Amino acid sequence: MNTASRQDAVTRAQGWALALASVASFMVVLDLLVVATALSTIRRELGASIGQLEWTVNAYTLAFAVLLMTAAAVGDRFGRRRVFAAGLGVFAAGSAACALAPGAGALIAARTVQGAGAAMVMPLALALLNAAVPPQRRGWAMGIFGSVTALAVVVGPVLGGAITQGLAWQWIFWLNVPIALLTIPLALRHLAESYGPRAALDLPGAALATGAALGLVWGLVRGSSAGWASPEVSGTLAAGAALTVAFAGWELRARAPMLPMRLFAIRGFSAGNAAIFLVNASVTGAVFFMAQFFQVSLGQDPLDAGLRLLAWGVAPVLIAPRAGRLADRIGDRQLVVSGLLLVATGFGWIAAIAAPGLAYPAFLAPMVLSGAGLGLTLPAVTKAVVGSVPPGDIGKASGCFSMMRQLGGAFGVAIQAAVFASAGGYTSAAAFSAGFTPAIAAAAGLALAGALAGLVLPGRPGRAPDAPAERSATSHQARTAEAAAARRSA
Repeated sequence: MNTASRQDAVTRAQGWALALASVASFMVVLDLLVVATALSTIRRELGASIGQLEWTVNAYTLAFAVLLMTAAAVGDRFGRRRVFAAGLGVFAAGSAACALAPGAGALIAARTVQGAGAAMVMPLALALLNAAVPPQRRGWAMGIFGSVTALAVVVGPVLGGAITQGLAWQWIFWLNVPIALLTIPLALRHLAESYGPRAALDLPGAALATGAALGLVWGLVRGSSAGWASPEVSGTLAAGAALTVAFAGWELRARAPMLPMRLFAIRGFSAGNAAIFLVNASVTGAVFFMAQFFQVSLGQDPLDAGLRLLAWGVAPVLIAPRAGRLADRIGDRQLVVSGLLLVATGFGWIAAIAAPGLAYPAFLAPMVLSGAGLGLTLPAVTKAVVGSVPPGDIGKASGCFSMMRQLGGAFGVAIQAAVFASAGGYTSAAAFSAGFTPAIAAAAGLALAGALAGLVLPGRPGRAPDAPAERSATSHQARTAEAAAARRSA
């Protein structure tokens, strides 16, 4: 095979990895939000209570968040492509069970299965993509991957409303089945298998990580309804925090840790994880409340409200691929900081003008501005985290990144819901607007905090000089070259 043919083959491999990872990510992220606009119909047809509706959403989020690190570790040990394909199968089975659910309890159980499949798919899609794409092209790949993921966040409520009104709520789940089942053979055929370091599974670490995530996410999603001072919420949050400390202590001593603590010494990894936590907290909470603001305060139906959210999705789709290539040239820090400042500005603008009866065009400029910031941020922060670690740690880094993203979303909704409840309510358009304004201001504050975290990211593109494994290898090569030069001189 000549050089041109080898380059074409590599390009095709990268294309397949990007396409399959993006499709899987879109499907998984979409299901975090697509249910939102179908909840009222589900309540009527299944006779679900308000609490059951809440768990229809939270069961997916909980299973997704608590199993991410464990799924990434299993993929490192038994093969990322293999576990990725198995996760797609679990996701398809869970989706079919959701569509066939005869009651609310069965639907909640099926959503838990869906979340487990999503936890197997998301971190391994990112790990497989990074394994297939060389470092000099990761910005381009992360740009496209990030734009597809951002599009899923905004399109979810639109698709949910359109499918529920045009077909039936069950079809928001049936549509996943053929997509997942078609992706499985394509993944097995076109993705190269990759592994993490050959080591025994860190079962105590997996148990501690799962318990920590479960306690934290449970407390966050139940805080608004059960009360932040209730024994349930305070107890689960305290248990989650204690297990987080225990997990860190165990990982420092474990011979084969599932998340090596040395990764947090890498600026791109630690600062990038903080930034993705805060940006997801900001944007997820803002989408949650904006969709309701359009319905409660502006009188739109679910589909119309979803369509109005599309203004957020246009800029990320257009900007993210170009932002990824730009990150390859100028570095991640500049894009993350400037992007999150745009997000904070856009949300602050919305908080300043929001009022009952305000015409929709007044929201367009700040929505496009914050969407542009998201398009700049996502590919750069993803590249910063996963591209800064040694190749053998990509799976672990992807799992941690995905977990921080989900924890951020739960945290953002919980914080903004608490702010909303302290100032407003659902009794009237004016009452909702009174709570909406400080909630969106809180979203702006979270984005600003993310920009501050982004300042810690490395400033110039390169090969992650603070990655210990790479630095050691480079130093060894330099010493070998110096010794050879000395022998020749002698």
